[in-house]
Amino acid sequence: MSLLSVKEYKLYSNFLNTLAKNLNKFYYSKLNKTFVISNKLKGKGYDPVTTSDKAFEKFIRLKIKQKFPGHQVIGEEFGHKKSTSDFTWVIDPIDGTRSYVIGNPTWSNLISLNYKGNPVVGLANFPVLNKYYLNTNNKKAYVFENNKRKKISVSKDILFSNIKVSGAFHGAVSLKQQMKIPKVLKLMQFPTADALSYSHLCEGKIDVVFQATNKIWDIHPLMPIIKAAGGVVTTWDNRDAVNAGNILVSANQLIHNKMLKLLKPVSK
Repeated sequence: MSLLSVKEYKLYSNFLNTLAKNLNKFYYSKLNKTFVISNKLKGKGYDPVTTSDKAFEKFIRLKIKQKFPGHQVIGEEFGHKKSTSDFTWVIDPIDGTRSYVIGNPTWSNLISLNYKGNPVVGLANFPVLNKYYLNTNNKKAYVFENNKRKKISVSKDILFSNIKVSGAFHGAVSLKQQMKIPKVLKLMQFPTADALSYSHLCEGKIDVVFQATNKIWDIHPLMPIIKAAGGVVTTWDNRDAVNAGNILVSANQLIHNKMLKLLKPVSK
């Protein structure tokens, strides 16, 4: 069921389409230079944040405020701007900050529009790769590259025996726990590259992606794109991915069910 009208989808997808282009201009004119890195965990681990993360989020918040001043905003770096609106923007200014820090081009700007808590329009923008992914309603998603728009869809008819799997535990599953899921370990043959892996699944380039410890800003912007491209997304214990946490995305329900079963020993 569609949560937005045709007119609303057009309004918000057009806004994100323009924002993607503005984000690229902003990056190359203001941020493509030396930046400062801080560690959020201060000796208790490593969770980097850069001056670029904060600059991107301020830029995105400003654009939202100019166009939709009454809407709520939740961002990774600057928290929750509350209002009575049913619409909330969820922002990850740089998804893949570790990649950004070491110069990998797979980092992105992730933005979703949520209606009554449900992600309905999402953007995954990759400035260095010069492309972005966006859904225009609940049935159509596109990749925009070289000034061209191409409709994307998952490999719906792929057989489980032929699936390409990308997975990452991000330190959340111990080696002892991993020994309980040998079939999953054997399937993990393809690298995980931040939000780009989820985006590649939407293009049919990969068939299963799972990651641990996703926050809402890591997955909400990708959920509408995944669903519009025909994919299935839940947590490892088959709850709504809107809750974030350990996320599983598959090309079809049959594959998803098999992966849920294989991940069950570590999904509790």
